[in-house]
Amino acid sequence: MITRRLALVAALLAGALTGCAGQQAKPLYHWGVYQPQVYEYFKGDGNSHEAQIAALEEDVQKARATGETLPPGYHAHLGMLYSHAGKLDQVKQEFETEKAMYPESGSFMDFLLRNFKN
Repeated sequence: MITRRLALVAALLAGALTGCAGQQAKPLYHWGVYQPQVYEYFKGDGNSHEAQIAALEEDVQKARATGETLPPGYHAHLGMLYSHAGKLDQVKQEFETEKAMYPESGSFMDFLLRNFKN
């Protein structure tokens, strides 16, 4: 009787573990081309600022379409690229978006916004 119960518990446990193994966890953020674009920016060669902006903006649209969240720093980096491209109205918008999405970046975004105004 005890061996039947142990066998039943073992079978249920094996089934539960097998059922969970096939599921993949959904990523927390939509990374897209963000990391390669940051790498290219700091490397100093490769895409122009306009090309990087276009790639990141395309990723923003993909993330919105799928309901995914962009990672921390994404909008701040996009704002910095806008500043290099001379698109000053969009710089403030991206910094404000970063601050709204990630309140822990508020002090730094406020610092950048103050310096941006000067």
